[in-house]
Amino acid sequence: MSNAVANGLAGAGGGIIAQIITYPLQTVNTREQTERVAKQSLATSKRLGTLLQILHVIRTDGWGGLYSGLKPSLLGTAASQGIYYYFYQVFKNKAEAIAAARKVKGRGDGTIGMFSWLSVAALAGSLNVLLTIPIWVLVTRMQTHTQAERKIMEERKDALLREASENGLTGSELQHKLAELDSIKPRPYGTLQAVHEVYTEAGITGFWKGIVPTLIMVCNPAIQFMIYEGSLKRLREKRATSKQGRKNITALEVFFLGALAKLGATVTTYPLLVVKSRLQAKQEIGGNVSLRYSGTFDAILKMIQYEGLPSFYKGMSTKIVQSVFAASVLFMVKEEFVKVYMVLEDKCNKVLFSSAK
Repeated sequence: MSNAVANGLAGAGGGIIAQIITYPLQTVNTREQTERVAKQSLATSKRLGTLLQILHVIRTDGWGGLYSGLKPSLLGTAASQGIYYYFYQVFKNKAEAIAAARKVKGRGDGTIGMFSWLSVAALAGSLNVLLTIPIWVLVTRMQTHTQAERKIMEERKDALLREASENGLTGSELQHKLAELDSIKPRPYGTLQAVHEVYTEAGITGFWKGIVPTLIMVCNPAIQFMIYEGSLKRLREKRATSKQGRKNITALEVFFLGALAKLGATVTTYPLLVVKSRLQAKQEIGGNVSLRYSGTFDAILKMIQYEGLPSFYKGMSTKIVQSVFAASVLFMVKEEFVKVYMVLEDKCNKVLFSSAK
């Protein structure tokens, strides 16, 4: 097995574990990002903290609400991390070979520079996005489905109240119609329902909604890996020259390096993540034109016009906690998986070598 395949499998395993642990935070964060509040309502709107948001989801949707879309999310995580780490290692090996060849020719010191790290991560990220974005469109739909349904119901009630005001409906008639709306139960909503809804709404291209901000966001893992690899390289060099103490990098140190790397990348690219979530969420949730986006630039302009700049940072504190913790777990588990693979490979080589004798 090549080191690219080993890193791909290790990344997929680490990603699945990190996703399961942090998924409730991801669900809450997606709902925060896609909640639309007009500028004039911001002052009076009551914003809940992350813990209160989690409790609100449990109260309104049950425990299952925190894990809406988990199955396709795990598939997406395994596919994304596997594809990303595989191609990342392939491109990294190529970059290292080019750097070594340049050193032989007397150019450079044989190490990969910052631009090369960014290019490697960006290429791997772009391939990952193009291949897996349909899965994440479905996950976003499933995470925000009940939120969208409540918005639709609110729009219906507002329309009914306007009709009552214009046509002079009596109190009993109005209460009866409102009671009918309240009695409507949410429809079952799983992966197949999400697929059907996306296809009905926008056709096959609907599964690639948000592709523009998502492709731009490949700079997120590029920044993340640039910080991570750079920090890891400096730490290893420091350990190699140290005359005292341990030489190896511990799992806890990898955990903190991963946290630092993800924190820097998340803060830099968060507004794009909000735009992506808005585009991938259900669009037809009311008659208000401000709730529907035809594309990336339309979403950006309407968010600025109707909600202001703060809308681009909705749920950022939740995302920082979720993504930093998830990335830390992912890096730690991945490195441990790779270590296990290296040990097993070494043992297998020794067995094959001894049997050859």
